[in-house]
Amino acid sequence: MNGKVYVWDWVVRGFHWLLVAAFLTSYLSGDEWESLHVYSGYLIVTLLLVRILWGFIGSKHARFSDFVRSPAAAIAYLKGLAAGKITHYRGHNPAGGLMVIALLLSIAMTGFSGLKTYGFEGKGPLAVVSQTQAGSLSASAVETGFDKDGDHDKEHGDKHQKENPDEEFWEEIHEFFANFTVLLVLLHIAGVIVSSRVHREDLVGAMITGYKEE
Repeated sequence: MNGKVYVWDWVVRGFHWLLVAAFLTSYLSGDEWESLHVYSGYLIVTLLLVRILWGFIGSKHARFSDFVRSPAAAIAYLKGLAAGKITHYRGHNPAGGLMVIALLLSIAMTGFSGLKTYGFEGKGPLAVVSQTQAGSLSASAVETGFDKDGDHDKEHGDKHQKENPDEEFWEEIHEFFANFTVLLVLLHIAGVIVSSRVHREDLVGAMITGYKEE
């Protein structure tokens, strides 16, 4: 090692650790603390938008052009690593870059599906769209909520109002991507541990200070 070089700017580092805290908060709060879940979710979406923008206008190693490579390049890197052929990258290595993109996409889907689900409650930026869908279903429930004597069957109508297939669909999508993100995070942590040992560098420390060993 010849010294230290500044790699991760403050935006990248701030995004990384705030996202860790916000996602952990959102995942653990779930339905039990709805307000905390919702506001941490809003923070996650905001952080994601900032990171995407910074991926185009940020510093050299923060830009997508610096670390987005093909899956084939990532596989070649991993094969070389397994064979003892160590290629050093100042920024993200091909496998790490691919993981960053996978995490961003999974978190984006988690956030969007969460907003859609929240919208069915008449809340959030997607409330208008979701309420329109729910309104159509409610109208259908009212029309079908009559018994054979022509009287309105309130219980039957309420049951149909509660059974919104669109809302259930987005809830399942939200849950799937939240759990899938957790899986990616675990793989990411494993990758950081392996890469730190192989390259003999403190990747966690680098994401705190911004400096990596050259």
